[in-house]
Amino acid sequence: MDIKNLSRRDFLKIGTVSTLGAAGIAALTQQSQAVAETPPAHPSNDQGGIDHSVHGGNMTTGDVDTTSPGAFDPTKYLTTFDYGKVSTLPNGQTLREWDVFAADKEIEVAPGVYFPAWTYNGQVPGPTFRCTEGDRLRFNFLNAGAHPHTIHFHGIHPPSMDGFTPILQRGERFTYEFDARPFGLHLYHCHTPPLKRHIHKGLYGTFIIDPPGGREPAHEMVMMMNAFDTNFDGENEIYAANTVAFHYAKHPIQVKVGELIRIYLVNITEFDPVNSLHLHSGMYKLFRTGTRLDHYEYTDTVTMGQGERHVLEFAPDFPGRYMFHAHQSELAELGWMGFFEARS
Repeated sequence: MDIKNLSRRDFLKIGTVSTLGAAGIAALTQQSQAVAETPPAHPSNDQGGIDHSVHGGNMTTGDVDTTSPGAFDPTKYLTTFDYGKVSTLPNGQTLREWDVFAADKEIEVAPGVYFPAWTYNGQVPGPTFRCTEGDRLRFNFLNAGAHPHTIHFHGIHPPSMDGFTPILQRGERFTYEFDARPFGLHLYHCHTPPLKRHIHKGLYGTFIIDPPGGREPAHEMVMMMNAFDTNFDGENEIYAANTVAFHYAKHPIQVKVGELIRIYLVNITEFDPVNSLHLHSGMYKLFRTGTRLDHYEYTDTVTMGQGERHVLEFAPDFPGRYMFHAHQSELAELGWMGFFEARS
């Protein structure tokens, strides 16, 4: 078998990443030189074996390192909100200030599978910035990466703060400053051409603007649906929520029966026209873009284009494991699935 030429469809035919083992997938990255990318230098280990306990009967074996210094932990990322350095302006307005940098970093997206990412603050997704509508926001940005970058924020702000220009070269700085509006769920990402390359490589994150009175208390978490083209052929081989394939299948999200769960869900997947989230054994309220508090849909599946984002709310009625996954089965079987584990 010529592993180097396998597409993601071939992965599925032979049992996806778990059958190949991590070494098989890592071998695919050696093809990256053909498309002017630098392949991951980190050695991989053959994990082998199939776990038949999840959707489609396929899951990676072994686990991604989440404990070493600088390692990314998708479980911690769920509930980590960065409110910035807070002060008060002379006019009484709240000022929130962040230091943000772009940097190149190799990341582990499945056991033994490494991806040469471009990151904000050394992680993919970048930090979840959070504020309240009406706050003054100040982002001090340094491009420490090897390529030109920017930060483009979704929402309302002056065009001079839009992040399309100026494009910063290595070592250059720029400060984005604007008032937070409107309240809702937003995102940020690099807007340097070619856009799909800069987004796919990992330059994105979630940006939450809370309504002035806040939302109902809840167990809140962020999920960014993303994916990785590990052999740089223009198709993704790894899918996830928050970067690491099958992480929430191996490490279910712990919740309580009856408590309100609020998910800030963002689709940033490149190369695929849509992504989705389906919840088993329950339904959720869907607040599109999170810009309304009084209007929602009631469903168990949402399909989203890139850049779409919604606020989802539900409360588990029973103890047990509630599966969630992309409702494109191919995406689920390549990593985008997990569980909520509800306890009484």
